[in-house]
Amino acid sequence: MTTALRATVAIVGAGASGAAVAWRLASAGIDVLCLEQGGWMDQARSPARGHGWERALQSRFHPDPNIRRAKEDYPVAAQDTPIQPASFNGVGGGTLRWGAHFPRLRPSDFRVRSLDGVADDWPLSYEDLERWYDLNDEMTGVAGLAGDPGNPPRRAPRDPPLPLGAGGMRLAAGFDALGWHWWPSDAAILTRPRPGRAPCNNCGPCGVGCVRGARASNDNTYWPAAIAAGARLVTGARVTRLATAQAGRRIGAIEFVDAEGVARRVESDIVVLAANGMGTPRLLLASADAHHPRGLANGSGLVGRRLMHHPTAIVTGVFDERLDGHKGPFACALSSQEFYESDPARGCARGFQLQMLRGSGPVATALGGYMRRIGWGRGHHREFARQFARGATLTVTVEDLPEEANRVELDATLRDPAGVPAPRLFYRLGENSRRLLDFGIARAGEALRAAGARDILVNPLSRQAGFHFLGTARMGEDPSGSVVGADGACHEIANLVIADGSVFVTSGAVNPTPTIQALALRMADAIAARLRRRG
Repeated sequence: MTTALRATVAIVGAGASGAAVAWRLASAGIDVLCLEQGGWMDQARSPARGHGWERALQSRFHPDPNIRRAKEDYPVAAQDTPIQPASFNGVGGGTLRWGAHFPRLRPSDFRVRSLDGVADDWPLSYEDLERWYDLNDEMTGVAGLAGDPGNPPRRAPRDPPLPLGAGGMRLAAGFDALGWHWWPSDAAILTRPRPGRAPCNNCGPCGVGCVRGARASNDNTYWPAAIAAGARLVTGARVTRLATAQAGRRIGAIEFVDAEGVARRVESDIVVLAANGMGTPRLLLASADAHHPRGLANGSGLVGRRLMHHPTAIVTGVFDERLDGHKGPFACALSSQEFYESDPARGCARGFQLQMLRGSGPVATALGGYMRRIGWGRGHHREFARQFARGATLTVTVEDLPEEANRVELDATLRDPAGVPAPRLFYRLGENSRRLLDFGIARAGEALRAAGARDILVNPLSRQAGFHFLGTARMGEDPSGSVVGADGACHEIANLVIADGSVFVTSGAVNPTPTIQALALRMADAIAARLRRRG
């Protein structure tokens, strides 16, 4: 190996949480180095500028790494799960192709055991995270509307909400007719200019990048500020192993292969894993040694276990008039948390969110998209005209409860280009989640009919919904039942911190990125305080 790199804090992963940790620590004057398997994306050259954006969404911007097969990806063994993986490597991670819906967990999400007798309570509360939620909003740039009665009071968003569009207006009227809660989505998308970033002009589509910089991704939010503060970022760095020292009590080095294929290492006082809820347990398990034969930090046996997704059903209404939903941010119009909290009458615990998606483009409409596939031959154009630009969709996103059998393991034969075993996913949809989905599908159809839809189309479980990997290195106070404490520090390895969705105790029923980043900022402050105490 070449001479080791050296840093006070080394981070694995430059996505949502790694970027937040790097900025916060570098801003405190701490020497930070981050390793990222992917590279920088030139969003100014996004396919959104031309007519090939739908082809790009099915190829180099496809969410599934097994379909995309980019050089910076790693393969995933996903034959034992109905929900396929969605992940993205690069500076910014998943935020490079996300929908930018930006809700917070609700206070009840941290107290599921106390309130509903299932799963476990978190070792911290919504109030414990509130100031880091606020800080993350400032760094990201959030559009929205203050006063949502379904959530705790908070400071007003920086920007006014995105326009609802014709489909959003239709759905809002449907919710109003039923007397159900709805609110404009909090979105990590600017509606007012910010230095270096222009406001959204609803050009769409967001899933292939944002040429204006309106949609927040961590390559245009946290990373410029982190690098300006002194953080170092090494791209094209495929981490292969965490090597322990001091009889397995500390991480001695991060071993990686650089962009030229050279084996290298980083030595640091503290190591932060921010490789998402699939990549982090994979690396911990792949780093097993004589002191940790079941994988690093795995004395509890919970590394990789209790995997939670956000199982999602898709319910689409087809309307008589054009709604032109293929224009503008696809996931940030409105949402409803009418059914978010538990109701014993449903026969299951916890709840779900109804979130509006706008319509599909022409290619996706022809191939099925959110609706049914249109058959070729006679009648194709007539049916296409009945559907294209006339759809509005509600996703039913349910809270997935932690189950021991749902897990990330190492595959016995499949490996990445550096020889590291691929993750193997084992997941089955729990009975509670299926009941929530079925109840939610009925409610979504009710809302769409109230909005005037002439046809309702249902996908009872989206196969391409593996975008959130949660709970695979959970936090807790008891080392026998958790991997890390409330500050992200591993119980068993003194200088290892986990700062991604792995640490979630429960999943909530909303997109986790704001909570992942708030936790990461809080953990970064705990690391800084720890280093100050050490002197």
